[in-house]
Parts: sequence; structure tokens; C-alpha cells
Amino acid sequence: MITIVRSASLGMAHSGGQLLRSHFAFADYQDPHRAHEGRLRAVNLGTLAAGASYRIGPEAAVDIVTWLQSGTVAASMAGFSQEEIGAGALHLMSTGTGCATLDWTAGAEGASFIQFWFLSDTEGTAPLQDSRPSFSNLEDGGFRIIASGFPEDDPEDEEAFADGAPVALSASARLLHAAIPAGEGAAYGTMPGRALYLVVVSGTIRIGKDVLSAGDAAAISESADLTVIADDAAVVLLADVAG
Repeated sequence: MITIVRSASLGMAHSGGQLLRSHFAFADYQDPHRAHEGRLRAVNLGTLAAGASYRIGPEAAVDIVTWLQSGTVAASMAGFSQEEIGAGALHLMSTGTGCATLDWTAGAEGASFIQFWFLSDTEGTAPLQDSRPSFSNLEDGGFRIIASGFPEDDPEDEEAFADGAPVALSASARLLHAAIPAGEGAAYGTMPGRALYLVVVSGTIRIGKDVLSAGDAAAISESADLTVIADDAAVVLLADVAG
């Protein structure tokens, strides 16, 4: 089953001093029909003015993955050093047993980002943060795993790690990226009983007969296979979580 979520229908949530566009109920945006998608707790889109901060906390037992669409952000969580990330980079804040504050501050050009919140499947883990400034081979048209809680997705050799191995989640989930040329497609297969949530970052795609444009999303359940065709050159992000 495929449920299409149009960009115009996203909720508006006030959180951490910022206004977010939210795919699911979050902060003061409440919708009983959009509570979550399996173990995917939230998908939030944010835009920060130059020097502006998005600050939240405390949080626990959730992996917050930030994919930076444009600009630069200085990301920091209590007890850890600040990390700077640029467009196309990925940053993980795994809150584990609890983290008092989490903060994202935009650089001189401002920033836009997409955050995926994954509910942790592991109890008692220490908080951690991790980042990837870039990922190799993202422009090959296929889906590339950029964050994962499955050990088999983590390359064992040091060279592969340096070249952009997925950040490690405490959730049994994956986040994937695909940059698909116009007229081409990308396919992904998962296990039965999983839930998929695809966000169109840019371009226009088709899933079966459904056409999605930038900002739209699709929730896919009861199907282990997904094929995305790009009508225009497109970038998509795909979450694969327990249903």
C-alpha cells in the first residue's frame, strides 16, 4: 500500500525557537492520523537564517539524523565537541540514555535541512555523535545507504570507512540516498514487515502511477520492493524502518 503525502499538507511545528515543516505530529503540531511511520518518529524540514539556532532537549532513546540540503551548520550536543557540516553532509546525534541539549546553528549563508528521528531499539547506550562530510558514489543513480543500524551494512576495511561508510544507528533502520538522472530509475528491496518512507528532495519522480514532486513523500507498507523512476533529475531520501 502506498500513501502519498503532498508538500502542501505538511504540518507546521514550533520547536526550539524555529518553525518546522513536519511530516508527522511533532511539538505543537498534533495529528492523530500522522503520529509516526513504524519506528520512524519524525521527519522535519527546517530553514535557518544566518546565525540562527535550532535548540532542543532533553532527549533520550532516539537517533536524530540531519541531512544538510544547503548552507552550513555547527551541530553540538551536551558533552561533545561542536561539529561543522556542509551541504550534502550527514550528522547523527544518538541520544541514548539521555542528552540535555542539542543545537544546530547556521553559518553566514543560513541553512536548510531534513531531520529523520528514529526510535532506538537498544536500551542503556551512551549518547554519541557522528558525521560524514560527504559520501562517495552518490551520483550513480542507485540507492546508497548513508545511515544504518545493521552491522552487515558497515564496511570492515578502513579505506571504505574513510570513503563514507554509513553512520551507525542504535535503531534497526536504514536511511538511503539516491540521485537519479532524468529518465532513469532506482530500485530498493527490503524484508517483509518493514515500512518505507520516501521524501523527494528535488526533481519529479514516479512510483507506479503516482507522480511526486519536490517536498512530497510516500509511505509504503505491505511491500518489500520499491522502484522509483525520475521524470526529471531527482534526489530522494528513503527511510527503512520496522513496521
